[in-house]
Amino acid sequence: MLIEIIKAIILGVVQGITEWLPISSTGHMILFDEFLVLDASTQFKEMFFVVIQLASIFAVILLFFNKLNPFAPSKTPAQQKETWNIWYKVLVGIIPAGIIGFLFEDVINQYFYNWVTVSVVLIIYGIAFIIIEKRNKGKQPTISTWEELTYKTAFLIGIFQVLALIPGTSRSGATIIGAILIGAARPIAAEYSFFLSIPVMVGASALKLLKFGFNFTTAEITILLVGCIVSFVVSVFAIRFLMGYIRRNDFSAFGWYRIIAGVVVIGYFWLIG
Repeated sequence: MLIEIIKAIILGVVQGITEWLPISSTGHMILFDEFLVLDASTQFKEMFFVVIQLASIFAVILLFFNKLNPFAPSKTPAQQKETWNIWYKVLVGIIPAGIIGFLFEDVINQYFYNWVTVSVVLIIYGIAFIIIEKRNKGKQPTISTWEELTYKTAFLIGIFQVLALIPGTSRSGATIIGAILIGAARPIAAEYSFFLSIPVMVGASALKLLKFGFNFTTAEITILLVGCIVSFVVSVFAIRFLMGYIRRNDFSAFGWYRIIAGVVVIGYFWLIG
């Protein structure tokens, strides 16, 4: 049991870091599961990998609670209206991924949740990150505030989030890069990406829990709780790091990391295969 708790801690750390950095949390979790296998059923592990992502989302709610809370007594009516507009734009943005994810979840799980997909997608999007950042170098953003982010733009960014349904893509990476391509400044792109993840992961986690059921063993509930707590705590620090990083740097370094990680994984499985 102690070994499984240690595994859950490690997986929670990996999830908390990779959920927010544009290097794909799901992809890393699938790869780590190749080496750090939980002693649990396939159904439990599928649920575990989704629900600990929800724990990461609670870090967003904590860090941006005042901004996301339309009922805060300190806010003026105008500020409350602005907060509601943020939520409306989030709801518009989740429509594309919500529809595609609901319709094709089983197909995606069956055909794409493997190390081959993850490694190839890591490399492809790593190259894309580098190319896009070079293309956008020196360009001034046209969207720097929530008022300038229109509903049309919100929906277009939501389309980019559909790409993240394929493991190895990165939800934050796809939406932030998509937003930058459309003209958003990195801070507003990152915030919108974070906020988009709230309803998406709440819905995905609810579906996984319903499919799995609530008949947890003591070992399963312990592993899940440990993974969630660690994921939440690490996510707080990861989000703060990323928000500071993107104000001074672009995503090129993450692009190179993705390429190297993808090549290493392919090389490893080629050698042992």
